[in-house]
Amino acid sequence: MAQFAIAICIILFLISRFPDGQEARGETSVSSPAQAESEKERTVVATLEIAPFTSKIFHNTRMLRVWLPPSYSSADNVQRSYPVLYLQDGQNLFDEVANHAGKWHVNTTVDQLVASSQIPPMIVVGIDYPGQERSSEYLPYPDPHHKQHDVPVPRQFRGKDYATFLLTEVMPFIGSKYRVARGTANTGIGGASYGAVISLYTALQYPSVFGQVLLQSPVLGVGDGQLLKDAENATQLPQKMYLGMGTQETKDPEYNAQLMASAEELQAILRRKGLGADRLKVVVEQGAGHNEGAWSRRLPQALIFLYAR
Repeated sequence: MAQFAIAICIILFLISRFPDGQEARGETSVSSPAQAESEKERTVVATLEIAPFTSKIFHNTRMLRVWLPPSYSSADNVQRSYPVLYLQDGQNLFDEVANHAGKWHVNTTVDQLVASSQIPPMIVVGIDYPGQERSSEYLPYPDPHHKQHDVPVPRQFRGKDYATFLLTEVMPFIGSKYRVARGTANTGIGGASYGAVISLYTALQYPSVFGQVLLQSPVLGVGDGQLLKDAENATQLPQKMYLGMGTQETKDPEYNAQLMASAEELQAILRRKGLGADRLKVVVEQGAGHNEGAWSRRLPQALIFLYAR
């Protein structure tokens, strides 16, 4: 009987904790002890909403992870819209989500920067990658150095389809469900590694859509330099771009030198096209590798550059 009573107590606790079956939602209170006395202010929380999303283009299902600012649910802000940043590799972005690779600590960073008034409140959308198909979706062109990144050669290169997936499926869904601010100045895209590849490719294809571009450790040699040619041929560029690289992205010094050379070439191309210091920031971190720790470390300065007003 004692074990039965304990089991009933656990079930009742879980029901009270997740009354709507929303165990996929993580909440982080930002109220001070004094504020906690107010029921209204206790509802002002930063929220991570996680929902499955099925693509008609890829015929698969992945999670979308949407980080909403503390002010989003406030009664005073029901008419307010927020800038939105779409980030690839959603599994690795938020503290509340367990993953194998590490975390960017996006929610912690954004909350701290908003609280200190360094960036405006914003919505961050993390788009999960579909397991083994990550390289296929993120690469618009073959990567001749795929072995350096310890990934198999994909059977297809569907980066063009991914850009269409983002613009015609994900963005309309987010826009219909959340109060996102419209227009180029309020729409950003970003990622790391192959996630940075597809972010740059998409931004170059649709520069009138994305005003901010965040690139961490992009593999710019894909397509034997075709991505750099895309940048060279672009007639319009995003309003602001951030590029972060480490000097030790891999264990191969020769390949690291190639990665740095490609980053320098991209910087030169963008400078020639008119992106001065106010529109393009390039950060080279000495000794930094190709990992979430490095990307998390550089994230605050990236967001401040892209979003400070």
